[in-house]
Amino acid sequence: MNDKTMTLSEAAQLLAAPGSDPHEAEVLLAEAIESGTLHASVKRWATEQWEGRLLPGNINRRETFIEPAELQAWLARRRS
Repeated sequence: MNDKTMTLSEAAQLLAAPGSDPHEAEVLLAEAIESGTLHASVKRWATEQWEGRLLPGNINRRETFIEPAELQAWLARRRS
């Protein structure tokens, strides 16, 4: 991916409150991706590859990429 994209994990860290666990934000982003309201380049875990806490749709938090503009548009839609 190019240097303008961020991983789902990085995007979640931007959304999470300082000092909090970003897992809730990861789940929120994964749910938005699964519902089609947030566009991302998605990579999924195979069942035997799971690591850590799972996300909806078996989304791989480190290999799923989101464009900053897509994230901003999604956030704007959520606010309205």
